[in-house]
Amino acid sequence: MKNNKIIRFVQSLVLLPTLTMSAPFGDLPKYIRVADAGQVVIEAKLNTLKEQAQAIDAYFKERGMPLAGTGMAMAEAALENGLDWRLIPAIAVRESTGGKFECKKADFNPFGWGSCKIDFDSINHAIEIIAKNLGGNNPKTARHYDNKTTLQILRAYNPPSIVPRYAEQVLSIMNAFGSAELGATANS
Repeated sequence: MKNNKIIRFVQSLVLLPTLTMSAPFGDLPKYIRVADAGQVVIEAKLNTLKEQAQAIDAYFKERGMPLAGTGMAMAEAALENGLDWRLIPAIAVRESTGGKFECKKADFNPFGWGSCKIDFDSINHAIEIIAKNLGGNNPKTARHYDNKTTLQILRAYNPPSIVPRYAEQVLSIMNAFGSAELGATANS
């Protein structure tokens, strides 16, 4: 859990020194000055989040799924918790067809979290909590998700002994949202 936060902090600092040291100052465009390098990083991350959110929302909207409009919350939660931006929406598609068939016994739970026995205050609250858990940032569940690959996270979320091809199904849905590289520039 602490390692994830340290890694994310270091990753966010990588672009700044690269911008300021990789080219002589005379080669930088006039509108980019050393003092503005942090702003360039922030703008790149915002643009990436917008692209990811648009891809998520477009997928849900094209298929008439109720979770259309939650793309930014999902993209932000993924970034904050070191997750692939497509993971949370893909789980929602696999578990509830993007909110069409969300848990009947639990409020605001289109992710099947806790075997549909856990309520959330809102969809955004569910997104936040699920991303925190899958990112290994909840001390109560970190042993299942911290420092895991996406495949390992999915196999912990729904083990092959329960649903044999669950991880592969979610990975396939993730690919339908777009390329993981859509966020590579902001996350590296």
